[in-house]
Amino acid sequence: MAMSRKFSLLAGLAVLFLVPLLAQAQSKEEKRINKAVVVLDQIMRIRETSIPESLLTKAYAVAVIPGVMKAGLVFGGRFGKGVISVRKADNSWSNPSFIKLAGGSWGLQIGISETDLILVFKNKKGVDGITGGKLTLGADASVAAGPVGRSGSAATDIKFDAEVYSYSRSRGLFIGIALDGSVISIDDKANAKFYHRDSVDAGEIIYGDITPPQPAREFMAALAKYAPAPDSAIQYSEPGTDDGESGSGVKTFPVYTPEPIPGAEPDPGE
Repeated sequence: MAMSRKFSLLAGLAVLFLVPLLAQAQSKEEKRINKAVVVLDQIMRIRETSIPESLLTKAYAVAVIPGVMKAGLVFGGRFGKGVISVRKADNSWSNPSFIKLAGGSWGLQIGISETDLILVFKNKKGVDGITGGKLTLGADASVAAGPVGRSGSAATDIKFDAEVYSYSRSRGLFIGIALDGSVISIDDKANAKFYHRDSVDAGEIIYGDITPPQPAREFMAALAKYAPAPDSAIQYSEPGTDDGESGSGVKTFPVYTPEPIPGAEPDPGE
């Protein structure tokens, strides 16, 4: 009996010591992705104030930046770290790449706040800006406060003019927010640590065939759940054509209505 009690005591002590050690074993990058999954899940669970599905199905990429810090005394600053994933040609979601966001503002302001941000990218142009160095929202790509909930769904069905739609959640309130002037760039150090490479290019992560670690797969699965494939597929424009080319020559991925599949059974209702 005495030996059994000693064994139980030792087992209990081992659990007390191992649990904190296991928690500490989780890297900063894993924690960042896990927070991004939680933010996306919490926001999308409340349909009345979530991102309209009609917008998400048109998205080329989605970025989630949890816990963005904003502080200011007349001049303010915003800084945060998150992840971005791209919808590939087969409508699956790519490996997430780590990103950083920074920005400033001028005006009457004081205090410190923390918000969660979600950015919905319409086309490849904005992502090319990020992977190519940095993207300044409002200058390199037009950005607008995104519509929310079911009432916003109709608006996105009619117009989808901005290249990036931005959202903010603070103290439980989830709204569209203007982020003009904010700069997004790749977090190369975080990518290297998370994907266990000495150095890795963001394009290789997003468009390559790197095997995603488990936390990355969870983020990709969350996007597949909340930003499902559109009824129409993504079509790549042919080089040299005007269709799908931006003014700066960056190729986009327009959404088109596919032709009927030969041999498919006709709809009885038609």
